[in-house]
Amino acid sequence: MALKRTLYDDTHEQFRSLVREFVERNVADNAARWDDEGQVDRSLFTAAAEAGILGFGVPEEFGGGGNEDFRFNAIMSEELARNPVSSGMGCIALSNDITIPYFTDLTNDEQKRRWLPGIASGELITAIAMTEPGTGSDLASIRTTARRDGDDYIVNGSKIFISNGQNADLVATAVRTSEDPHKGLSLLVVEGDTPGFTRGTNLDKVGLSAQDTSELVFEDVRVPAANLLGAEGSGFLGLMQNLPQERLSIALAAVASSEGVLERTRTYVTDRQAFGRPIGTFQNTRFELAEMTTATAASRAYIDAAILEHCQGTLGPADAAAAKFWTTEQYVQIVGRCLQLHGGYGYMKEYRIAQDYLDSRITTIYGGTTEIMKEIVGRDLGL
Repeated sequence: MALKRTLYDDTHEQFRSLVREFVERNVADNAARWDDEGQVDRSLFTAAAEAGILGFGVPEEFGGGGNEDFRFNAIMSEELARNPVSSGMGCIALSNDITIPYFTDLTNDEQKRRWLPGIASGELITAIAMTEPGTGSDLASIRTTARRDGDDYIVNGSKIFISNGQNADLVATAVRTSEDPHKGLSLLVVEGDTPGFTRGTNLDKVGLSAQDTSELVFEDVRVPAANLLGAEGSGFLGLMQNLPQERLSIALAAVASSEGVLERTRTYVTDRQAFGRPIGTFQNTRFELAEMTTATAASRAYIDAAILEHCQGTLGPADAAAAKFWTTEQYVQIVGRCLQLHGGYGYMKEYRIAQDYLDSRITTIYGGTTEIMKEIVGRDLGL
């Protein structure tokens, strides 16, 4: 059961094959080690760049692919989510969809010349640091400060739950440059080897074991004013500009993940025998899979429409928020129901559904919690 998709052409499908080949060649043999170590090798970024699946949105003059068609981002996220080999590949998708746009869209000409060639080659790994130990979705409450001192800013504070935090060379950091809740926020790029900038322990998460997630600490870190993204006080607008794509990226991955979970569960219930016949032949199993498959197909059509809107530059913040909360909540529910269909085996780590269960839970939290997404949609309704 599947409606024909018209979103992609032959060039997009060739890119899909490229992503699959890269994962098979570079990821499969390293997946278990990355899970144990809690992060991927830095060489994964340079290999991905060489293969053409990292930095393809960076302009050609700086060594990137010069391709702004978000459908290529969508294909990559779909492939990694539908048939996950290692959560570590999420570091590459996150770079393309979430962090690199800060460096392509908000930088001036000098900054582009300084940073984009290294980003395009995978030699400079990027991160975005917003969340703080006492501040999650409420960006106006950010307390990390940046005080101007001549040609520099002096940064003090800390961030937490920062993806790519262990490997990052360039951290676009949300800082407070004045007390105004919104106009007092700025974005300042902190380079990884700057004195006073330290990385805490790689955080031990429930799922997504190969994606490094860190606490970052800034103690009198002297950062050149030349590292400011945009004008001082424009940080909130910069963050808002990039959040819709981040949320769409999470949403489309959630749908692809749901599709992958359903495909693997269908195979399981076809092979698994109980009372002398496949458990897929029982009415309850058929009804459960029929309901979940139909719901996921509806979300797929919704997300495909959102991707086209984004490519045309017309996807609004409320639409992205709605897509994010709807698809991630659905994904969590589908994983739980599919685990139930696996019975006791679903609780065993040798079965992929157990890892899906652990990995899925964070999707309703990162990129903006479900509650905040509903608040955005509710306000857009004029309520």
